[in-house]
Amino acid sequence: MSHNYQDLISTFNHTFFQDFNTKLELGGDEPIYLPADEQYAYHRIIFARGFYASALHEIAHWCVAGPQRRLLEDFGYWYEPDGRTEQVQAEFEKVEIRPQAYEWILSVSAGFPFTVSCDNLNGDFEPDRLLFMKKVHAEVMTILDAGLPLRVKMLSDALRDFYQTPDLTPEQFVVS
Repeated sequence: MSHNYQDLISTFNHTFFQDFNTKLELGGDEPIYLPADEQYAYHRIIFARGFYASALHEIAHWCVAGPQRRLLEDFGYWYEPDGRTEQVQAEFEKVEIRPQAYEWILSVSAGFPFTVSCDNLNGDFEPDRLLFMKKVHAEVMTILDAGLPLRVKMLSDALRDFYQTPDLTPEQFVVS
């Protein structure tokens, strides 16, 4: 199955622009979320370099952010760049579990492969990717059991409709 970022932009914008005044846009090297301002009357999720996975990841962060956070640049979230210590990496992973669970749900909805991101290529140690994946998987199972939050469900439904993928089931989410 082919995954063109322009299809994701179109699907996202069709699904959310009217009700959430938010657009997904192609960006450069670094992703960022920018709330509406004097230059743009709408909020912008800007993903990196045309990477489909980057767009899904940034959308997932938007799905986590509540109404007040969506008024702040990058949702007001803390971010420590690549090269983190083991302690800082543990904090980073703790706040990334929910967004990466949403990203995994959206990836499966689009029939797109998902890989967790420890995002610490230049750190002093090798993060335990499998352990992190298990934590994200547990969060996905909790979300599926409780029911998808509104924005995740809206986009999941739109992606499954566009890509003609089946309804979500726990068996589609495998730790590897």
